Amino acid sequence: MTGKSDRKTRITVLVALAANLVIAAAKTVGGVLSGSPALLSEAAHSFADSVNEVFLLASLSRSRRPADRKHPFGYGKERYFWALLAAVGIFVMGGCFSFFQGFEALGGAAGKESHTGYVAGLAVLGVALLAEGTSLARALYQAHRQPGSGLGKDPALRTVVAEDGTAVVGVLLAAAGMGLHMATGDVVYEAVASFSIGLLLVYVAYRLGRDARIQLVGAAADPELREDIRALIEAQPEIDNVAELLTMQLGLDSLLVAARVDLMPGLDSEEVELVCVRIKRAVKKTWPRADQVFLDVTEAPSDSRGEPSRRGRAEVSTEEADGRR
Repeated sequence: MTGKSDRKTRITVLVALAANLVIAAAKTVGGVLSGSPALLSEAAHSFADSVNEVFLLASLSRSRRPADRKHPFGYGKERYFWALLAAVGIFVMGGCFSFFQGFEALGGAAGKESHTGYVAGLAVLGVALLAEGTSLARALYQAHRQPGSGLGKDPALRTVVAEDGTAVVGVLLAAAGMGLHMATGDVVYEAVASFSIGLLLVYVAYRLGRDARIQLVGAAADPELREDIRALIEAQPEIDNVAELLTMQLGLDSLLVAARVDLMPGLDSEEVELVCVRIKRAVKKTWPRADQVFLDVTEAPSDSRGEPSRRGRAEVSTEEADGRR
C-alpha cells in the first residue's frame, strides 16, 4: 500500500517538475525581453521549485532503503532531510532573489521595459497559471485520496502542494504588478509584487522547514495514538501499570514504541517472554506502522503478606523475545 502511495507521489512530483522546467524557461525569456522584475522573480521561483522537486525525488527512493547495521531503524527520515533542503532552496533561490529584484526595480535598474515584451510576459503568466493550477489540482487530488499518508504526513506531497499553491499566488501577484506598471508607468507596482512574492516564499519555506525540523529532531506520535497504545497495553491481564510510554516517528510508516511496564507478581521468565510477544503482536496488528516495539519490564511489588517488594528488572525487547520463541 505504501509502495503504491510512493508511486503516485513520484508521478505527482514528476508532473510538477516538468511543468516548472517549462514554465521557468518561458518566464526567463519573457522576463529578459520585457525587463520585468516581477516576471524575473517568478522565473527564479520556478527554477527553485524545479531544484526542489529533484530533492523530493531523491527522498522518495532513499527513504525506502532497508535497515542495515549503520541505520538499524531504517532510512525513513530521509524524507524530512530532503524536505528541509527543499525549504532552504525556496528561501534562497526564490525568496532572496525576489527581494533582490524588488530592490533593483526601486533603484531604477529595471528601466528597459518593453511594452511588447510585457504583453508576451503576461501571456506567459497566463500559460503558467494553467500549468501550475493543473499540477496543484493533481497534488490536492492525491492528498484527498490518501488521507492516511497524504497532505498531513508525506513531506514530499506536502512540499509539492505548498510549491504549486505558492506558484499560483505568485503568478497572480506578478500579473497584477505587470498590469499596473503598464497602466500607470510606475515601476513601484512591480517592486511591490516582487517583495510580496519574496515574503510569500519566505513564509512557505519557514513552514516547510519547521515541519521537517520537528520530524528530524524526533517527534512523538499523536497524543490520541499514544493514549490508544497505552490503553491496549494496560488492558493485558499481566500488566499492573504502564509507568512510561515513549513514541517516535521513524518515517511515514514506521513508529517506535518504548514502554516501561509493571507486571503482576509471580511471573517466571518464560511467561514474561510470552507476554512481551503477545503485546508486540497486538500493537503491530492494531497499528501496522508500529514496527519497533520495546518493553522495559519490572515486577510489581507484592504486599499480600506485607513482605518487601521484589522488583527484578530486565530490559526486554519484543524483537528479542520473538527470536527466542
